[in-house]
Parts: sequence; structure tokens; C-alpha cells
Amino acid sequence: MSKALIIGEVKNGELTKVTLEIASKARALGMELSALVFGSAEVAAKAGAAGVAQVSYNDSTEYNGEVLAAVASDIVKKGGMDTVIMPHSWMGRDIAGRLGALLDAAVISDIVDLTKEGDKLVAKKPIYAGKAYAKLAHKTKIRIFTVRPNVFEVVENKTEAKTEKVEADFSKALSKRIEFKASQGTKVGLTEAGIIVSGGRGIKGPEYFPVLQELADMLGAALGASRATVDAGWINHSHQVGQTGKTVSPSLYIAVGISGAIQHLAGMSSSKYITAINKDPEAPIFKVATYGLVDDLFNIVPVLKDEVKKIKG
Repeated sequence: MSKALIIGEVKNGELTKVTLEIASKARALGMELSALVFGSAEVAAKAGAAGVAQVSYNDSTEYNGEVLAAVASDIVKKGGMDTVIMPHSWMGRDIAGRLGALLDAAVISDIVDLTKEGDKLVAKKPIYAGKAYAKLAHKTKIRIFTVRPNVFEVVENKTEAKTEKVEADFSKALSKRIEFKASQGTKVGLTEAGIIVSGGRGIKGPEYFPVLQELADMLGAALGASRATVDAGWINHSHQVGQTGKTVSPSLYIAVGISGAIQHLAGMSSSKYITAINKDPEAPIFKVATYGLVDDLFNIVPVLKDEVKKIKG
């Protein structure tokens, strides 16, 4: 049986949803699961909700990618694990390469599916800015994956996780964090949001983003934006979706006044359903849209809000 280490991500004192998604998928593939969490014992134990029986944790409030990778490397070597899986987030991008170097293991990043073919784990990932997909498997003895949020379902399999504290030596790290600035961000985190409402240059100015925020709030969604609107100073960069922003995979992506440049499509084309609202019938966004509305967004959005209000009573 394959043995996997899941590197959990903690945000606002809780395990992120993508951590539980990864655990659910790994368990469905028949792996024996352990996890590593930099957080409290109580937070670490919550990995048991997705069937992780053994969780190592370190409750330091300090983050350092070098240290986390070194701790993970020791656990993998001592535990004889052949697979390491983590979120494709700022944390995963920070430590995956470090861990690969420590374990002499190849990294397949930003995967959107994982299947078993014989004794191989085959990963599917977007390539060429999301215009195609590649299927990849490792040649190295240890395999490392980073997983895009929202591509796997959380399947509860409540297990009483056994937690064990591990030591982390920060004194030998060659780098250190000197400051952390939290952006204003979105009310709902973009990368893990189930629904995203995004605005593009077609909204004509920053004054329309509050209207889209109202729609997003009604749907329990996150507010996104195209690069053009961010570059114009209409909204903070933390909302940007695309190749130079955040990569997202929500169940529903509503593109309002977004033409669909390649860079934007690269960040959202893996969404389960895409609804596009644009008055230009030749806009590239319609090539990837599940549903398309060719009309002026200033006519459609108010009607959409009214209909949502009716449904919500």
C-alpha cells in the first residue's frame, strides 16, 4: 500500500478546505495517510475528519519554508513514505521545490486530477495557459504533487487522529520572514471559493465593483477581477484572477464584462461552470463559457440580482 504524507495548510486557525480535499482524494486512492501541520494540536486533529489517522504538528506561530520542508523530509524518510501531496497555494509553491531537492524527488505542480494506473499515480494538469491538459507520472521513487483547490470533493470519514508534536529548528534557516502584510483581500477567499463573480473592463469604472460585490454577497461568492481593471487601479490586486493573479477552480465562475484574454482564461478555465456576460458576441470568453449572455451587462446584472433575491425569499 502506498504511504502518503499530506502537508496541511492552516489559515485563520483552521485547516483549509483544500487540505481536506487532498486527504479525501488520497484516501479514495487507497493510500495510508499521515499529515504534517504547522499549527496547534487541536487544529492538527481536525485532519481526522477526512480520514487521516496520524498527524505530526508543530505549534510555532513562525513560518519558514526551509524549516517546514526539512521537517517534512525527515518524516518522509523515517516513515518510508512514497508520496507527498500539498495545496498549490503560496505555501505549497514555497516548499514543494525545497522538499523535492531534499528528497531527490520530482514535483508535479498545480494538478487538477489524480488517478491510479497500475502502480503509477497519473496526474492531470493544465498546460499552455489552460488551453490543453497533460498527463504526467513520476520516474523518481518519491513523488510530490501540489493540488489546485476545489478540484476534489471533501468526503467525510471521521477518524480519531493521533497527534504527535515534532520539533522544528529555525536557527539553521538561511532566510527569515521580516514582515507579513495581509492585503484587504476579498470577503470570501478567491482560491477556495465555490462561486466567483468577476468584473472586467466592460464595467467601465471602479464605481461598478460595489454592485458586483453586492451580487457576490448575495450568492456567498468571492469577488474577482481581470488584470485590466487591476492595472487601471479600479480594484486591489488581491482580487485578480489570471496568469499573473490567482488561479481558481470554483463550481461557478460568473464573468461580467470580461473579454477573455489568454492570461485570464489561464486562471479560471478549469471552473466547473462558466457564465459569461458580454455584449460582444465574438468575445473569446464565450469559447470556454458553459452559458453565455450576449447583452449589455448593465441590463443583465440588475435582473440577475432581482432573481437571486426572489430565490432567496
